[in-house]
Amino acid sequence: MRSYDKYIAALFAFLMIGFLILAAISEPFFNWAYERHQNQLSWYIRPLFLIPFCYFAYKHSLAGISITVFCLFTSMFWFSAPATVSEDVKMFLQFEKDWLMKDWDISKVLLVLTIPLSFILLSTAFWKRSLWLGLAVIILMATGKVLWSISNAGEAGMSIIVPAVTGLLICLVFIYCGHMRLHRRKNETSSPE
Repeated sequence: MRSYDKYIAALFAFLMIGFLILAAISEPFFNWAYERHQNQLSWYIRPLFLIPFCYFAYKHSLAGISITVFCLFTSMFWFSAPATVSEDVKMFLQFEKDWLMKDWDISKVLLVLTIPLSFILLSTAFWKRSLWLGLAVIILMATGKVLWSISNAGEAGMSIIVPAVTGLLICLVFIYCGHMRLHRRKNETSSPE
């Protein structure tokens, strides 16, 4: 599988770019995806993709990283549209939708570029096996999302807090425990008998 790692990574990067282009040029697809994104299950599972993302970075698997990011992006429409949606969720998603559809200037482009930059920093931290730097990046990612949501969407932005904090805590615990287990296993295999 290692010999195909770069090819698989390139395939899923291509699929992800295709997904982003489709969402940008097809308003019906964009609306269909956002309608399903009202299901808060997608809000809760999305942060959990950071766990395999960090694992694959630790294992130096570009394919694993690329597949995980593709799953993270597409998970917003994995669940069916909910029968009922709270007003805060509706308002927040409408704000996000409007924000994405409005005019793009340099400040918006730079803000959006912080997303891939944060994933690059996160993968680099775990690629280099720096647990504390990786955890710090995850905390900054979650904090940035919450602060941006509240400062721009007001009270509706508060709807993101519980899923974000829940996801953050689960990620921190699983990544810390996983890193310690991998580190311990590595030490056991390298220690002389």
